[in-house]
Amino acid sequence: MRIKRWTAALTALVLVAAACGGDDDGGTAIDDSATDDTTTDDTTAEESPGEDLQGTLRVLIHQNPPGVEFMENFNSEFEAANPGVTINMSIVNADDIPTVNQTRLNANDIDVTTVSVTGFANPVQPYMTDADTPYWQQLIEAGLLMDLSDQPFVQNYDEAAIEDGSFNGSVYSLNLGRTIYSGMFVNLDLLAEVGVDVPTTWDELVSACDAVDAAGSKCMIAGGQDAWPVFVGSYGLLGALYPDQEGLVQDLWTGDAAWNDEQGQELFDKYATYASLLDAESAGLTGDSAAQRYTVGDVAFGPMGAWNAGPIDDGADFEWTYIPFPGSDDAADNQTLFGKYDMAFAVSAETPVADLAMAYLDAFSEPATYNAFANATNYLPTQPTSTLDNTLGQATAPLLQAGNFTVGFEQWWVGPKGAGQWANASQAALWLYNGDFTDPVQAADQSQADLESGL
Repeated sequence: MRIKRWTAALTALVLVAAACGGDDDGGTAIDDSATDDTTTDDTTAEESPGEDLQGTLRVLIHQNPPGVEFMENFNSEFEAANPGVTINMSIVNADDIPTVNQTRLNANDIDVTTVSVTGFANPVQPYMTDADTPYWQQLIEAGLLMDLSDQPFVQNYDEAAIEDGSFNGSVYSLNLGRTIYSGMFVNLDLLAEVGVDVPTTWDELVSACDAVDAAGSKCMIAGGQDAWPVFVGSYGLLGALYPDQEGLVQDLWTGDAAWNDEQGQELFDKYATYASLLDAESAGLTGDSAAQRYTVGDVAFGPMGAWNAGPIDDGADFEWTYIPFPGSDDAADNQTLFGKYDMAFAVSAETPVADLAMAYLDAFSEPATYNAFANATNYLPTQPTSTLDNTLGQATAPLLQAGNFTVGFEQWWVGPKGAGQWANASQAALWLYNGDFTDPVQAADQSQADLESGL
C-alpha cells in the first residue's frame, strides 16, 4: 500500500536526522528509492488512494525549526506519494497565529492550519461575567473550522488530547504535542553524593536542599533575569495543592475559594519558601542560560519547563531525571504533570480540497509518522502508542501513560475585568522573589482583594 511505504520511509528519515542532532543549516536529502511508486498488477485502486488525490493544499505552521524541518520532509514525501498534489506551506511566528488565521480563514485562503500553540486555552465559562471570548472559540462560532469528529484518524490520539481540541461536543483540532512546565530536573549524581533520596514531598524537598547547601553545592536555580521562569517554576507547587486547576478557577470566581483562605495561605507560605530556596545566582540568569548553568553539575534541582530537556541532555555529564514538583506534604498528590497543549492542526470549514486535507491529516496521524514527529520536535506525545526516545521520555512516559497530565491553571484562567494587578496569584512566587512583598500573609490578602475588586 503506497501510503504505508512512504510513511515508513519518512519515519526512518526523521529518526536518523533527530539522532544526528538538530543542525538548522543542514538539510537531509530524501532518497527517491525509498518512496517506491510502483504497484503490482493486482493492486486495487482502493489500496492506492494516492492516485485519486489532486490539487493544491495550503498549510500553515508556526516557526519552530525542528517542526519546520519535519513538515518540509513530510510534505515532500506526501507529494511524491501523490503526484497530483502540491503542498503550499506558510510559516508564521507563533504570536501571529490568531491574526493570520482570522484573516486567511475569512478569506478562504488556507486549508490545514496551526490553529493554536496553546490548545483551546482560556475558554469563557458560564460562571464568568463580562469575559472576552478567546479567538479560537470565535473561529468555531463563526463556522470557520471543520468538525473533525467523524474522522477515523482522530482516534489515534488519546482521550485527553481529543477532549482539549473539542468544543460543545465536537472535535475541531488535533493536538500534536504537550509541553510540561510544572516539573523539576533532578541531578541524581549530586543527590547520591550528598546522600539524600529524590524528594517525593515538600518536607523532603526542603530537607534535601538543606543537605545540598551544607555539602557546598546549590539547591536550585531558575531564570530570575527573565522573571517568568520563577513563577513558571512554581506551577507544580500550585498544582500539587490544587490538582483540579479548572475547578480552582471556578471556585475563585464564585467565592468558594480565596487566595487568603487556609489553603491559599499555605500556598503563599510555600511560595515564600520556594523563593528563598532559589540560589542568588538565579538573578543573573535568563531562562535559557539557567538550563545551561544547570548542566555544570553543582545544582541539585532545576524547576523548569520540560523544553529545557534538550540542552540539559546535550550538556550534562551527570545522570538526571524529571519529576513532578513535590509541592504537597502527601506524596500521592505529587504525581501529576501540569502543562499545556502545543501545536494543533485544524481544517478550514470552506476548504475546496476537503478530501486532500483529510488524507494529509490521516497520513500525518499514522502512529509511526507521528512518533517520528514527536521525537523530532521533542513534544510530549498525544498518541498513546508514541514515546520519546530520550531521558525526558523515559522519565515522563509512566506518568503520561497513567493519564497523569492535566492542563495548568493559566490555561483556564480568565481574569475578571476590573481586577487589580495582583489578582492572579499563580505568579505570586515571583512577587516574593522580587521583594514586591516580603510577608506571604500580606501578599495573599492583597491578591484576594485585587481579585474581589473585579468580581
